[in-house]
Amino acid sequence: MGRVGVLLLNLGGPEQLEDVRPFLYNLFSDPEIIRLPFTWLQKPLAWMIATMRHTKSQENYKEIGGGSPLRRITEEQAVALEEKLGEKGNNAQVYVGMRYWHPFTEEALAKIKRDRIDELVILPLYPQFSISTSGSSFRLLERIWEDDPELQKIDYTVVPSWYQRSGYLQAMAQLIAQELDHCPNPDQVHIFFSAHGVPLKYVEEAGDPYQAEIERCTELIMKTLNRPNPHTLAYQSRVGPVEWLKPYTEEAIPELAQQGVEDLLVVPISFVSEHIETLQEIDMEYRELAEESGIKNFYRVPALNTHPVFINDLADMVVEALESPSVHFSEVVRPSKRVKMYPQERWEWGMTTAAEVWNGRLAMIGIVAVIVELITGQGPLHFIGLL
Repeated sequence: MGRVGVLLLNLGGPEQLEDVRPFLYNLFSDPEIIRLPFTWLQKPLAWMIATMRHTKSQENYKEIGGGSPLRRITEEQAVALEEKLGEKGNNAQVYVGMRYWHPFTEEALAKIKRDRIDELVILPLYPQFSISTSGSSFRLLERIWEDDPELQKIDYTVVPSWYQRSGYLQAMAQLIAQELDHCPNPDQVHIFFSAHGVPLKYVEEAGDPYQAEIERCTELIMKTLNRPNPHTLAYQSRVGPVEWLKPYTEEAIPELAQQGVEDLLVVPISFVSEHIETLQEIDMEYRELAEESGIKNFYRVPALNTHPVFINDLADMVVEALESPSVHFSEVVRPSKRVKMYPQERWEWGMTTAAEVWNGRLAMIGIVAVIVELITGQGPLHFIGLL
């Protein structure tokens, strides 16, 4: 066996307030996040969204100390994983590659080439696969690999998702049990799983397995926990006017309060590290919403971070991947005939799903054009006197 490496993939996050705007631009420049019919629209739209949203986003980051802890925590996970692999007899070098902020995936790959890695395990820190998370990183890596003969010499394998692994489930169950045992009436606490949402069309039109994996993961965690508590699954962090996976977290919490729930324990199921969506969105926004709705006791399960059972399971995952047949990008960015990443679907006339999708996209282009005119003060509508 030659030199072994592990590439941990994650989203990334702005570490300082001045990073917020370029981070948002990078995020919304990704066609896996916002799908447009014309690629030339992607960057102008990303610039507009980043310009309009960065002030509000900066306020949110101020509330958690001025920046995201995601890089620090992910690098701590990398160190812990490297140490655990060493204990298991595998001297592997662990690298961190972020999709939208430093250290970027490209930076990690430069280090991997510098260190002359022979075998590489690519491990996303997303338990469940989605087109917009793991899929986006795999798509980027596939493009880079195709253009780099040096990378093509590396024997790599990809771990698509790992939500069903016993070590991960045990770590989640342990964290939930610890929080429940601190409650005055643990059996009466309603367990509320909050997952990051995705647009509904990703699941219905593109065949994204994310929803099915999240639902199955919730079932497996509750089975592993083996407690009598009722539970709910909802989705947070939706953006824009399109329909996302339901129920929405901000709607489900008041509904539970109306049903008489007084004790709520929120579990961030799709996150393995603390970041803006746990520290600000859940701990602040949803806590305030719960209290206003009548929830008397609001609890939250911490993210896994460097939980020893979780890190041990990541190490086992790496060892198993090295001993198994290689899985390549083409097998995971298109995991079934039903999953469509790109190219996007062709135009169809009539009352068809594709026609509705394209009509919606064209309408969005019109809306974007109007917004751009309002911002710049120039354009055809100004010319004819309508604005």
